[in-house]
Amino acid sequence: MSSPREVFLALVNGVAEGRWHELPNLYAEQTHVVHPFDPLRQPALRTRDDLRKHFTPTDATPRLRRKPANITIHETTDPEVIVAEFEYQGTNADTGEPFAVPAIFVLRVRDGEIVESRDYFDHLSAAEARGQLKELLAAVEARSATKQRS
Repeated sequence: MSSPREVFLALVNGVAEGRWHELPNLYAEQTHVVHPFDPLRQPALRTRDDLRKHFTPTDATPRLRRKPANITIHETTDPEVIVAEFEYQGTNADTGEPFAVPAIFVLRVRDGEIVESRDYFDHLSAAEARGQLKELLAAVEARSATKQRS
């Protein structure tokens, strides 16, 4: 059975290597994954099927060459929980632009599967790396305008 540290490393390396079809299997069938800093406030991912959809690239998904870097994993008094600081560093293969996206994940791993994750990452840097910053800001503005009319 994999430790929380091993599961985290499998996750970030799987993302970096584009092993999208393997990533949902790192999670329990019923899980709870949130992105608290998501400016669009997307709902939690609660099942492997949700994660399959989340990790499935589309034709519009930019090609990013990335690797996890500056990894620091903090053990906690709860053996199921780790706090992992890291960043994805890389290059947008379509534009040649370099990027770094900092993140902190708080993972609960039980029986070798992620049962809960709070993924704090810099959504603006991630959107910029993908060449989608203008689209994200427009979506945030539209969401804000809709809330103001309510």
